[in-house]
Parts: sequence; C-alpha cells; structure tokens
Amino acid sequence: MGLILHKGMVRDDVQPTALHHLRATPETVHWGYFSPEIKPALTVKSGDLIQAQAVTHHAGDDPELMFDEEIRRIFTEIDPAARAPGCHIMTGPIYVEGAEPGDMLEVRYLQMTPRFNYGSNLQANWGHLYQEFGETERVTIYRIDPNAYTASAVYAYDIPDKYLVPGRITNCPVCDRQPALPGITIPARPHLGTAGVAPAVDEHVSTIPPGLHGGNIDNWRIGAGAKMYYPVQVKGALFSIGDPHVSQGDGEISGTAIEASLDVLFQIVLRKDFSFPSPLLETPECWIVHGFGADLDEAMKSASKDMLHLLTEHQGLSAVDGYSLMSIASDFGVTQVVDGTQGIHCRIERRIFGSKGTVRDPDGI
Repeated sequence: MGLILHKGMVRDDVQPTALHHLRATPETVHWGYFSPEIKPALTVKSGDLIQAQAVTHHAGDDPELMFDEEIRRIFTEIDPAARAPGCHIMTGPIYVEGAEPGDMLEVRYLQMTPRFNYGSNLQANWGHLYQEFGETERVTIYRIDPNAYTASAVYAYDIPDKYLVPGRITNCPVCDRQPALPGITIPARPHLGTAGVAPAVDEHVSTIPPGLHGGNIDNWRIGAGAKMYYPVQVKGALFSIGDPHVSQGDGEISGTAIEASLDVLFQIVLRKDFSFPSPLLETPECWIVHGFGADLDEAMKSASKDMLHLLTEHQGLSAVDGYSLMSIASDFGVTQVVDGTQGIHCRIERRIFGSKGTVRDPDGI
C-alpha cells in the first residue's frame, strides 16, 4: 500500500490524545550517541503531542547569551568523557507504545521557537575549507529578530584551539570581539539538524553521521510544517531530537549552521501501513528523499534509488517512467559535506501528480 499517495493512506484523522512536556536536563538527555539501551525519558501513545526542548552543544560559544540554569547544568554535570562518540545533545529518548521494527514513525513538526534570541556559527576543524583558512577556527555570534524572523551577526572571534570536546565554554566577555557581516540580514528558518530513532545495534552510535535511523541529516527543510518518516528499528522506536538550528544553507560548508536552542512542538504517529528504506521528508509542496554515502557519488546513487522506490512503490509508476521523471522533474542537492557520511537529497514536487499528489482524508474526499 502506498504512502499518503493513495486513497485511505492519509492519517490526518489522528487527533492529539495528550500533550507531554519534555524538558532538557542532565537526566533527560544523552550526549553524542543513539542507543537502544537508553532508558526512555518519556512514554507516549500514537497521536500524542510532545513539547520538548532541544539544546545546542554550541551554547558555550557565548554562555552569557545562550545559557540558563538548566543548560548550565547539562554542560557542567555531564562528564566530558560521556559525550561520545558524537557531539550533539539529544533530548529523549521517547518510547512509542506499540512501535515495532518494520513500522514507520511519522513525526509531524508543528512549531519551532528559539529559546534565546542568539545562536552561533563555527568555522570548524571539520569544515570543508578548514585548511584553506589556515586551520583557524572562528565563531560568529548571531542575533535573531523574533519579529522580522531574521538573523544578523553581532560579532566574531578566533579560537586558537580545535573544537575537540563537545560543550566547550568560551569566556566571551574577554575574547577578542571583531565585527562581522555588516549590513547582512538572513532569513531565520528554525529546524532540527539531528533527530531519529535508535539503531538496532548493541553499541553507542555516533550522532555525527546521518543514517537509515535518521541522525544528523542537516536538512534545513525539517522545520515547522514538515513531516518526517523514520524506519523503526527497535521496540518502542526510542526517538530523540537535538542539534537545533536557526538557519543553514545546503552543504553546511563551514562545519555548522547557526546553532541555537529551540523549543519544539511535534506529534508522533505510529504507521504500520507502509514502509520506506530511509528517512523521508514531506512538506506541503514536495517529497524529499535522503541518500548517504562515504562520498557524494555514493550518496547520489542512494538518493536516486530511494526516489525511484518512492515513484514505483508508492506512486505506481514503472521503473523506466520513474527514471525519466526523475531526470526531468526532480532536483538533487547537497545536504551536507561535513558529517563524515555525506548527504544528498532529492526533491520532487507533489503538484505534478495531480490528485494523487494531494493529501486526502481517509475517505478520499
């Protein structure tokens, strides 16, 4: 059966049954990894709403602007040795009742609100042009205008040491502040860089690379109004969110986005009526599949195969028709080149399918 493309498959009939609040504290976050062994921070039913805090691991780039007492506790109480093998602060996991391997978790992102009006961009040692810039790391602090929904640089400073231990705290009041990006204003588009379910492996899986479980996809389109579909790999799914961003370009070339803590409202719907091989994004305008690989060629082939799967298995096209349509109507883009495993996304507009590209109610009306 098809994914939201055929009669009877749309789940807009799922009404919220409860609202849960999940604060990010040292007791409710895990730093740097996904694992099926983590004790759930919250248990929900399909259809429940969750209001959760997502905390950036770059808040220490200016703690005066991006810390409050709860975030300070996370940075000071969690042992740096436990922040591994990745770097992102993940809120959760959330146990979804009835979720089993082979199901899909539909996560409807409804609202993403900056916790503070500031964020940080790092020109990092894992950035694409790090050597070309003399192997110097540089932090740029941005202010978010909550009324205009824009961001602009406040100041920047250079860091002589590499960012190696997640959660570095910089003493910005005495750092060498320099002006940055005068007269430049960019749109704010809050989204989650990292979110996903627990992989079915008996070890800690780094939050840095993306994968079939989700992880660090770094697609700025995963914001309010979007739906993500994650293949469930373990009982309960064990879904977590983190790596909140205020804005990012495709490629994330310097190493990070504007990293800024967000308050996120989302709904989780358990889907047992279809499957998909990788994390799938639905927006009001399009579907986007994600391909991952050791290089961009491998990621491109992965995205191509999964888009072909979407067109054949869920839209009913023949393989040759789907291949032709991909060449003339789908857009491939570089999601990111800085997460070890590189990412390509493939986007296709829903309107080209006519009525089959429109979300319908369960009765097909």
